[in-house]
Amino acid sequence: MAQFNVAPYSSEHFEGIKALWQQAFPDDPPWNAAEVAVPAKLAVQPELFLVALDGELVVGSIMAGYDGHRGWLYAVAVLNSRCRQGVGTALVRAAEARLRSIGCSKINLQVRSTNATAVEFYRQLGYLIEERVSMGKRL
Repeated sequence: MAQFNVAPYSSEHFEGIKALWQQAFPDDPPWNAAEVAVPAKLAVQPELFLVALDGELVVGSIMAGYDGHRGWLYAVAVLNSRCRQGVGTALVRAAEARLRSIGCSKINLQVRSTNATAVEFYRQLGYLIEERVSMGKRL
């Protein structure tokens, strides 16, 4: 299995995050771009923004959040060349541990309904599909 470590995000990881997200989320809207999302995350619970590193190379990312009621996972991404090497699992488990340590007892996430690979990944980690309607509003 390939070597990597999970670490808190820091500014030297930005270009790696940007490249990773462009590969992992090619159809994302502009408000999800690294230039927008990273500064926003660093302003709120930056300790819940983690990267997987192989030396200096960013091979994965995860952002999490906790509002005192529910935890959320966002921007879970792994370089295509590093898929199925335990990177995604390690990132999710690290985020779960951090959320648990601050009192979180329930984690939610959203996956595009067309992304069967992601749905299966999360099922294998113990996440269940909940019958909900996801709604949002841009401000």
